[in-house]
Amino acid sequence: MQKKSREEIKLMKMAGNVVALVHQEMKRVIEPGITTLELDNIAHDIIKKNKATPTFLGYCGFPNSICTSINDEVVHGIPSKDRVLKEGDVVSIDVGATFHGLVGDGAWTYPVGKISPEVQNLLDNTQKALFKGIEQMYSNNMLENVSAAIEDVANAAHLGIVRQYGGHGVGRNMHEEPFLFNYRTKSNIVIKQNCAIAIEPMFNLGCDDVHTLADGWGVVTDDAKPSAHFEHTVIATDDGPLITTVLL
Repeated sequence: MQKKSREEIKLMKMAGNVVALVHQEMKRVIEPGITTLELDNIAHDIIKKNKATPTFLGYCGFPNSICTSINDEVVHGIPSKDRVLKEGDVVSIDVGATFHGLVGDGAWTYPVGKISPEVQNLLDNTQKALFKGIEQMYSNNMLENVSAAIEDVANAAHLGIVRQYGGHGVGRNMHEEPFLFNYRTKSNIVIKQNCAIAIEPMFNLGCDDVHTLADGWGVVTDDAKPSAHFEHTVIATDDGPLITTVLL
């Protein structure tokens, strides 16, 4: 778990601001009829306009600047001109921006038009779990308490928890140690002062189980039921959790 310097924290806040700017625009433009490639182009332009680099573009060969995951797709959906959002869909937008070598990483699941109460409940509880996890992100607390807070929300709402994926350290690299599970694992890792972690609960309306599509990227639920994904980059400071992926 790598402690971040004052300058690194400053740059991570700048990177996070770019991520937040993208999400601000995503919320405005997502509607029935827009393609996920259009969303990707919008996000790419915002990132570049703000003198940052799309962290995902080219990462392990990923072909786009953001991930766009629709309905039962949990994470890593590839934007395409052929994927058109429809009324009642939900779409998870995962954004990474690198500013002067430091990374901001944040995701949000958006309704497309009017969605069912059942799916809205999924979104509400996944978002709730994110902030319950963030509350536990302070120096000398156990990382397990972040996981437990997330798991407790899922269990209370009777939602599936994606177990193969989770949060992670972040900073000069998009993925750093430690890995953060979204459920209890009896981990003994202590959160260090000024460490940064991307906290990202992923809940399903049905079962826990997921699998990867033939494209090698998109991950979908085994039962084809909707999934939700919410993520912030958070630093454990002397003053408590600092969310970097918000507007400055």
